[in-house]
Amino acid sequence: MENMKQETLTVINKMLSKKSTDLFIQESKTTELKKTLNIFDLLILGVSAVVGTGIFTIIGSAIVGSYDAPGAGTAVIFSMLIAALASLFSALAYSEIAAMIPVAGSAYTFTYATMGEFMAWMVGWVLMLEYAIGNITVATAWTGYLAQLLKGFRHILPDFVVNFPLWLRNDFRSMYAICDKYGWDVHDKMPFINLPFGIEIPVAINIPAIFIVLLLTILLIKGVKESTRVAGIMVFVNLSIIISFVIVGAKYVAPDNWMPFAPNGIEGILAGTFIIFFAYIGFDAISTAAEETKNPQRDLPIAIIGTLILCTILYVSVALVLTGIVPLGNIDTQAPLAHAMRVIGKNWYAGAISVGALCALTSVLLVYQLGTTRIFYAIARDNFLPQNIMKIHPKFKTPHIITWISGLIVIIGSLFMDLNISAELCNYGTFASFVIICIEVLILRKTEPNRHRPFKVPFCPLFPILGIIMCSCFMIYKSISGGDSSKYFLLWVIMGLAIYIFYGYKNKRIKE
Repeated sequence: MENMKQETLTVINKMLSKKSTDLFIQESKTTELKKTLNIFDLLILGVSAVVGTGIFTIIGSAIVGSYDAPGAGTAVIFSMLIAALASLFSALAYSEIAAMIPVAGSAYTFTYATMGEFMAWMVGWVLMLEYAIGNITVATAWTGYLAQLLKGFRHILPDFVVNFPLWLRNDFRSMYAICDKYGWDVHDKMPFINLPFGIEIPVAINIPAIFIVLLLTILLIKGVKESTRVAGIMVFVNLSIIISFVIVGAKYVAPDNWMPFAPNGIEGILAGTFIIFFAYIGFDAISTAAEETKNPQRDLPIAIIGTLILCTILYVSVALVLTGIVPLGNIDTQAPLAHAMRVIGKNWYAGAISVGALCALTSVLLVYQLGTTRIFYAIARDNFLPQNIMKIHPKFKTPHIITWISGLIVIIGSLFMDLNISAELCNYGTFASFVIICIEVLILRKTEPNRHRPFKVPFCPLFPILGIIMCSCFMIYKSISGGDSSKYFLLWVIMGLAIYIFYGYKNKRIKE
């Protein structure tokens, strides 16, 4: 009995063991990853991930609502400001710790230094959910905008290209939902594989999503600097179209369209906040590239906070113009900006917006994929995963095996998950990581008060505590309001726990 008690205490102590910040920094100095990123590159990464997602994929749903959530109406600007405020507290926390511990892995690495091995693994597991599953959402939206763009060439391209089959651009869950919505026979819209005992397997493959993920995986293997150059071009196109939308659309704003301002009251505003929060996870991706940044202590805080401020201004501007042009009941949830341009007779501009949307979503995919690979890299380096997957490409100096694994996860997930479920799951991961990062600031202020902090969270501990409260409340709100995403999140956490118990803990002990 005494031996069992002693063994249990030993296991618990190891699970709570921390990795010193000095060791993390020392390892980062010997990394094979190239330090090529400057503050402009980091801003490109942040803006790429934040601005495109909110404006081109979910702003319409946040305004109008969906079958299980009320819309915020024009009051979506308050939803955006609330989401930005909650994100700001977390962004300040990220800035302090990222500048103090400039290594790959984001919240995973920071958790290892503050809360120990077990919590670090669980946070890393949640971050993989945040990025990899979030990428499925964006890849699905990318397919939708490509289909809309192709329709503009109906008089030029053959019909089998313009209207390629639905089962080649959706997952099987979406196919069932589409057929149910329009009263179609699902057997007429997609093929099935017939197995013994009357078992049928639906065949639905999102070909465009798979193509773009494969293309960006290859680009990331070639190099992060090259990837940010491509992202920079796409961000320029994206921002140009968004700013011109605001300028052109402002001339057609009718203030009467802003009424009723908040058709569903506070409930609609909170629902809109939860939806729009999906767009704000991009600044976290900046911290995952810390080891590849030339001057992380200076550049990371500026890039993180600058991204949040710039993108919030763009969000609010677009929301005011969009709701001012189109009455709330007529806003399109799939392509709201393009539809708004058609309403005012700017059909040519609707096509340009579709191009901008594809550029924006491509850059988001690129940044999310980068974040996934760098988190994988940090976790494998700490022996929770097989170390052979973190091999660096001899020519490009990038973790090519992990990059391929990350791409395959998104591709496989796109076969089974629809846009709504993946977006909500991603939000759970985001809120969880934001709560943890705010807690870590409080811990490090107590455990390492004398460590040099190039950037400090102002009004500490008030701001981190407010970040913890706001993000926790949103998770509780969504769980109470119902839906399957909370169940899937719990299942993901249980899977992570099982992997740690049956593989990660033992493998780490073997390698030590």
